[in-house]
Amino acid sequence: MTLEPMNDAAIGPGGTARKQPPLRLLAYDADDLQVVSAALQDAILRPADIRWEHAQRQVTVALSRFCWECGGTRVLAAMQFGDVSGVKARGLDRSDETPLELLAMHFEPSADEPPGGAVILMFAGGGDLAIEVDCLDVVLADLSERWPAATAPQHPMDEA
Repeated sequence: MTLEPMNDAAIGPGGTARKQPPLRLLAYDADDLQVVSAALQDAILRPADIRWEHAQRQVTVALSRFCWECGGTRVLAAMQFGDVSGVKARGLDRSDETPLELLAMHFEPSADEPPGGAVILMFAGGGDLAIEVDCLDVVLADLSERWPAATAPQHPMDEA
């Protein structure tokens, strides 16, 4: 797959460029979460950018999102999980400044307490983060203007 830089614009009817509005997505089920996951593929964050507010039962993640829909740009975004009952990390370097690359997310429903379960965030290098929720409630929002990405993410399938 080759991405052509479009400088924060998409081509509209008649070949005219139009500015892309900030992305805002909600996820209330596993299918919705797959859309959010696709929008966040190759997002970059640090462990310090993950905040679990236990009393408010929410997790907020700040990240640099690669804008696949615009090509060649990044944007500061935030994702928030509601109804959080726990957070577990496995195989992640927890040093505050370690860069983490988010590859995908999926929902694993609880067998004994629907609609609860865990949102699994999978990172390059094999680490993951499980956010245990009583029900799926995820918000993703772009927070800044887009800027040119230094490089476009590459995946082995892109080369085939």
